[in-house]
Amino acid sequence: MVVTTVRTAQSRIEPVRPGPADRQGPRRRRHSENLPGYVFLSPWLLGLLAITAIPMMLSLYLSFTDYDILTPLSEVNWVGWDNYRRMFTSDPSYWHAVQVTVTFALVAVPLKLAAALAVALLLNRAIRGIGLFRGLFYLPSLLGGSVALAIVWRSMFSRDGSFNSFLAFFGIEGAPWVNDPRFALETLMVLAIWQFGAPMVIFLAGLKQVPAELYEAASVDGAGTWSQFRNVTLPMLSPVIFFNLVLETIHGFQGFTAAFVLSNGTGGPVDSTLMYTLDLYIKGFVELNMGYASAMAWVFLLTIGLITVVLFRTGRFWVHYSDAEEH
Repeated sequence: MVVTTVRTAQSRIEPVRPGPADRQGPRRRRHSENLPGYVFLSPWLLGLLAITAIPMMLSLYLSFTDYDILTPLSEVNWVGWDNYRRMFTSDPSYWHAVQVTVTFALVAVPLKLAAALAVALLLNRAIRGIGLFRGLFYLPSLLGGSVALAIVWRSMFSRDGSFNSFLAFFGIEGAPWVNDPRFALETLMVLAIWQFGAPMVIFLAGLKQVPAELYEAASVDGAGTWSQFRNVTLPMLSPVIFFNLVLETIHGFQGFTAAFVLSNGTGGPVDSTLMYTLDLYIKGFVELNMGYASAMAWVFLLTIGLITVVLFRTGRFWVHYSDAEEH
């Protein structure tokens, strides 16, 4: 009887729910635990706001104005879509810069990736001194888009440069490569292709991940070198190829330093090296038409984003992931 009464009393006792004050305790502890993380992230967050986010929003606003750098921001005039209309309808240099940039990217990027993959295949061997050769091939990429490298390149391919001296040794008459509109852009392409070290290293890392058993099985089936490359190496490397393709395509459209140095900031000769970013620089900092240059920058940003989306959309048809069946 007593036991039954106790059980009945216990069943009637409602559980005590935590009040607002009790719920604030775990929240405060959670916030106090996250505080060090926010403190360490604060320099990056401040940099993101001050260097990236706020300038981007400001440039978006300026793209609808006639801002010329010398006028205070409080006195700029709102012109609406005039900068964008001028860009697409009445600025011939804009479309010429687009043509030069697209030509450069379509030619230089595939050849650069092909050279990087070819050298990576040659350096993917366990022989003495292979590390030295890898370092030497990677060395040009360490210099990157430096001004010093562009100056050296301009000197090499001038009328009296070392490249023409090399051709003269074989009785071949050279040309003023960087000053000839027929060859100036090709000179920039050669410079870009020569700096294949970064994608080469990535290709080397990808080749190290290809199982040797696949090559052994292909060899047993009678596959030759070319057949193994086409049916084993390329499918297994397709994620790495895709990664390099996206990065190098973006870099190809962003080319500026070499074009600026080789043409002395003019895009010459005869606008043959007038890359998009160089034309943007001229419009903004030489002609002091920063509103128009901001509009060019936003069109450029959206175009690069669209190209990246297209690459990702089409990549699913030829990029093969080894763990695709697991997902």
